[in-house]
Amino acid sequence: MAKSDKIDQREAAKALADTIYVIGGKWKLPILHSICSGNIRFKDIEESIPGLSHRMLSRNLKELEQNKLITRVMSDETLFYEYHFTEYSKEYGDLMLKMIEWGKSHRKKIIQST
Repeated sequence: MAKSDKIDQREAAKALADTIYVIGGKWKLPILHSICSGNIRFKDIEESIPGLSHRMLSRNLKELEQNKLITRVMSDETLFYEYHFTEYSKEYGDLMLKMIEWGKSHRKKIIQST
């Protein structure tokens, strides 16, 4: 294996680790999906995801905001915070849809094999 191949593999591994750090964990993808589905207020997001605690939602929303995937904005009309995708995170939308498709396909495959 050439030295440049090893460097490329290391860079790929670092990139994957960065991606997993930003979107990894049990709740970040469901939270992003909930926001994508139109749930922009904290309570709406919380109610749309079974098993998600208030504390975990708060922690994960802060992390997603720190990583520039969402913004938190005070609504002038309702005086509640709303969560919205950033322009930066919109490029992630296609990847999330592919992950959902793969997950559905994988579930079918596993169910059929049992």
